[in-house]
Amino acid sequence: QVQLVESGGGLAQAGDSLRLACAASGLSFSTYNMGWFRQAPGKERESVAAVSMSGTSTYYTDSVKDRFTISRDNAKKTVYLQMNNLKPEDTAVYFCAAGFLFTPTSIKPYHDTHWGQGTQVTVSS
Repeated sequence: QVQLVESGGGLAQAGDSLRLACAASGLSFSTYNMGWFRQAPGKERESVAAVSMSGTSTYYTDSVKDRFTISRDNAKKTVYLQMNNLKPEDTAVYFCAAGFLFTPTSIKPYHDTHWGQGTQVTVSS
């Protein structure tokens, strides 16, 4: 059974930093692209960042470029999202995902993408 367990969310003020982590089990971690999506209240889920199986390729949505950094540790089966200079518009539930379409310019879930339960990030101004 695949499990993705996120941690590291919480309350922050604008300009602060948070680091999300997603620990995976039940899958061959190093063979999956890993990524983060988020969903704000009343909005559709959107892609945030992704990292390729080897960690050599990354994707970021424009609004988080130069502020967020995604990384992975295949030995620990964990993917991270370092979020710096947080803004109120980053407030959302952040979901870890495994297995999705990954191109240089976008990421898109498949019908059978694995998801974590989500972790809330709230940024106040």
